[in-house]
Amino acid sequence: MDIQASLEALCSCPGPSGREDAVASQAMELLRPLMDEVKKDRFGNVIGIRRCGTENAKRVVLDAHLDEVGLVITGAKDGFLRFRPVGGVDPRMLPNREVIILSQPPQFGLVAVLPPHVQKAGDSNRSTPLSDLYIDAGLTQKEGEALVGTFVVPREPFRALLGRRVSSKALDDRAGFVTLLRAAELLRDTPLDVDLYLMGSSREETNGGGAVVGAFSLAPHCFIAVDVTHARTPDSPKEETFPAGGGTVIGIGPNMTRWMTDRLITKAEARGIPWSPEVMTGHSGTNAWRVQVAREGIATSVVSLPLKYMHSPVETLDLDDLEHSAALLAAFVQDLAREGGEFLAD
Repeated sequence: MDIQASLEALCSCPGPSGREDAVASQAMELLRPLMDEVKKDRFGNVIGIRRCGTENAKRVVLDAHLDEVGLVITGAKDGFLRFRPVGGVDPRMLPNREVIILSQPPQFGLVAVLPPHVQKAGDSNRSTPLSDLYIDAGLTQKEGEALVGTFVVPREPFRALLGRRVSSKALDDRAGFVTLLRAAELLRDTPLDVDLYLMGSSREETNGGGAVVGAFSLAPHCFIAVDVTHARTPDSPKEETFPAGGGTVIGIGPNMTRWMTDRLITKAEARGIPWSPEVMTGHSGTNAWRVQVAREGIATSVVSLPLKYMHSPVETLDLDDLEHSAALLAAFVQDLAREGGEFLAD
């Protein structure tokens, strides 16, 4: 598969948390050649299933969320649109930003900002609060009021940068989903001894409900959340970030079941897959946190891709990290029932 083309196709779709229909449709199209069955559940999760052919086989879920952070229109003032965040939006990234209003048909807008000539002293040195920002779409007051409740996403193209780097909105976590696709492709001609489920989950950026609902329904014996972590930049703390292009990142901590972490590390070392440990002392910030206590409790782990500028319209990553993460997931799944032993007991 062309991972860059697949990633661009997904990132180009709007899909703020709770409004993932467009990106879910694209995800299903990409899954179909790789899985035995593809479906969407009532909560908006996309689920691909590859059965191993063994009755009552163990079930493994690899998850990456499809939703992105966005905005929702809450009112209008003189035709300018008030809005609130959907997920963790950084207000510093919004002034002068082009956006798409997800009306029917979609409309173009931009986040209005005062030019420096008319700002008060000191205004240029601080972030403008969300409550003081408006979207300008050239509307009348009546037209603006009619859009209350409509969702908004950034209007930002997918860009190929130097080397294997790419930049786009929604790489968090469409890059994770393409990692699942690539792992499935690597396993296509490999016999499995577990039933493999790939899930593109909904609503992670707001409440993680998609993964919880999906996990409750699928009742997996183990679950890996594939998400993003912070890539290193000149102003970031070195001990809390990871080099883009430096390989996959394996979570270690109470949200990660010990045998799963050990297996991921063992497979990475055995296959020469570059990796780094990320110690998470509590909440991992991923779907694994909520899934761990779903049903009677589910064994969970976290694999992450280093990402720069998280929750911005210019998120940036290295496709080599996606390849390394996919290779690690494929290695984890292969021969899992045979090698997992007592850990996969009911």
